[in-house]
Amino acid sequence: MKRILSILAIMFAGLATMHAQQKDSVVYRANPMVDSTLVGQNIFSSLSKNVTVNQSSGIRSAMDARKARNRSRMFNGYRIRIYFDNSQNARWGSESAVSTFKSIYPGMSVYRTFQSPYFKVTVGDFRTRADAQAVLLTIKTYFPTAFIVKEKFKYPALDNTASYKVDSLKTK
Repeated sequence: MKRILSILAIMFAGLATMHAQQKDSVVYRANPMVDSTLVGQNIFSSLSKNVTVNQSSGIRSAMDARKARNRSRMFNGYRIRIYFDNSQNARWGSESAVSTFKSIYPGMSVYRTFQSPYFKVTVGDFRTRADAQAVLLTIKTYFPTAFIVKEKFKYPALDNTASYKVDSLKTK
């Protein structure tokens, strides 16, 4: 309960700050809910004893093989780079960017990497550039040098902890 109240306080503070700075509105969209009791289970094992499924063993093994292949499958997606530097203070700057971002957007994924000689911080897992562009508009409020990068990554897991997604709506 305490965590929910602190998240709401941060959201309302962010809303007030954004409203004072520009004519944007913040929209909270519900994330798809996942029944956590079914995660990782075979659907056939949860059927009642009165239900009989006639299926060849080849179909079940083909589906299991497909699931196994998709666990390691990479796809082209988009992330938002909020930090990119190679100065003497770049390590500290990247750590600071991560902690600042996590406090402002607690539900979004953050990735801190080092590719010699650069420290990089990217955020989000977006399937389309349009999705990344919509979030970039709100992130630029706090990280004005942020930009979109194309990256390969694994399919993101469904989020069972956050019941909302922060989005923005431009008004004129």
